[in-house]
Amino acid sequence: MGQLAVVIPEKIYFKIGEVCELVGVQAHVLRYWETEFPMLSPQKNRSGQRSYRRRDVEISLRIKQLLYDEMFTIAGAKKKLQAEMRETTKLKIVQPASHSEGDDLKADSGPGLYDDDLVLDEFEQTVSGRQTPTSDRREALKSLATQLLELRQMLKSNHTRESGRPRQK
Repeated sequence: MGQLAVVIPEKIYFKIGEVCELVGVQAHVLRYWETEFPMLSPQKNRSGQRSYRRRDVEISLRIKQLLYDEMFTIAGAKKKLQAEMRETTKLKIVQPASHSEGDDLKADSGPGLYDDDLVLDEFEQTVSGRQTPTSDRREALKSLATQLLELRQMLKSNHTRESGRPRQK
């Protein structure tokens, strides 16, 4: 019972109905999984609706694969998923040896939050000269960079929206 590859659309947030369609389960199943798998925790918007991020959709797909295809129990799937999550988050933060305590880190901090001309490929080229990561690390760094760019875009749009209207007291 092999699982077909699922194409996740390029969106920041997904509604529960969209996730149900992508994963192939009903909404009550997703809500139950949220109670059993702490790593699956979609945010709720102001009206209380669940807003799933891409990572939540990926975790849901993995949970379904573990439970339905690989026939894990809930407890077994939880342990397996926690172990997998630990493996993917073991990226070390390496500080360049040339910095001393008194150095100004801003000089080498890279692109700024509101820089309009930032492109992922340019940033990747800048970073690639410092260290040669393994392919797994490289993929993890690419994923992290993409998520950071999404967050930057959200902050930028919120900043633009708020700067145009008077501040409420």
